[in-house]
Amino acid sequence: MKILFVHQNMPGQYRELIQWLAASGEHELVFLTQRRDALQIPGVRTQIYTPHHHPAKDAYGLSKVWEEASGTGFGAAMAAQKLERDEGFKPDIVLGHTGWGELLFFKEIWPDVPILGFFEYFYRAKGGPVGFDPEDSVNTHTPFLMAARNAVPFANIQSVDLGHVPTQWQKNTFPKSFHSKFYACHDGIRTDLLRPNPAVSLELGRLEQPLRRDDEVFTYMARNLERTRGFHIFMRALPKILAARPNARVLIIGGSETSYGRKSGHEGGLRGEMEAEVGEDLDWDRVHFLGQVPYEKFCEVIQISRCHIYLTMPFVLSWSLLEAMSMQATIVASDVAPVREAISHGKTGLLVDFFDAQALADQVIEVLAHPQDHAHLGRAARAHVVANYDFLSHCLPEHIARINSLLPADKQLMRRG
Repeated sequence: MKILFVHQNMPGQYRELIQWLAASGEHELVFLTQRRDALQIPGVRTQIYTPHHHPAKDAYGLSKVWEEASGTGFGAAMAAQKLERDEGFKPDIVLGHTGWGELLFFKEIWPDVPILGFFEYFYRAKGGPVGFDPEDSVNTHTPFLMAARNAVPFANIQSVDLGHVPTQWQKNTFPKSFHSKFYACHDGIRTDLLRPNPAVSLELGRLEQPLRRDDEVFTYMARNLERTRGFHIFMRALPKILAARPNARVLIIGGSETSYGRKSGHEGGLRGEMEAEVGEDLDWDRVHFLGQVPYEKFCEVIQISRCHIYLTMPFVLSWSLLEAMSMQATIVASDVAPVREAISHGKTGLLVDFFDAQALADQVIEVLAHPQDHAHLGRAARAHVVANYDFLSHCLPEHIARINSLLPADKQLMRRG
């Protein structure tokens, strides 16, 4: 079967699915992406596309996102058209992300080819990160800007034959008119590979000896150190934790850019802003900023952690939370709706008020001081992820069934193993 994947940041949410398909050796797989440095997957042909148009910096705000999306969509469509014209490649099905407009015009090229679109988030002026933090002012125009952004998903729901959302919370951000075309199922976590490792050790440049499981280490991770992922709350909790636990070290993973929400006005970004706010109260010898690290290093950091902190405003759930749960981490997380979908307080983790830095500190101190009293949480977290988010046993069968629902019998995927 010929399958076309479309995602500007290959492999995106298709990391596990496309590798599983490629491993079978039974399909012709093409991935259309903007990333020239994209991960090369054996058995997958990567094709680069370029957006046809970008809006000017001073473009009208209410139509700027649509202008960007339509330029991206047209560029992706022209690349798809070229695939068929030059190489004779016409897919049996297209799987792609809808957020940037890449799928908008594919039905104009292949009206008879089914499209399964990944829908990530519907922008809202209330109930999401916008307006959640009282420290962030909300412009009176914000509701109109959020509504304007949603021109893209409104157009995409007409462009796809079926929509996929990874969590129930994300599904519920979309209007009910979308739901009849949606199915909710996570992308999937490789719990067979993501396990605890009692023998793990981790070398850090300024330490003479590697860190091991019996060291008192706690961790925080986000793609970028930003407000949407609660970095400012974490930093405000840090002085109290380190003061109470004089042998503890904290490992912090994350870049310095802003993926979501407002940027800090500080010249050092949010990290610089928070260092200026709490820096005099910190023992910097025990604070380790690791930046963005390779995936294998992230796993080692989580496997060595006595307590992992995951904070987020009401927004898309991070893969890292489920991956940490799979590795049996004892997690202290923010008590918001998308997190509550994955963690039950006192059963698979511990939840605290997003804004209460002191409560966060107290809970982390308790876990660090009495790790054995909380070890059952990590075991239960792993069991929960294995049962509900495992790629091979839980998510893959659902995705195969949904893909097959769009295909004739002679083209359908077979479940191997």
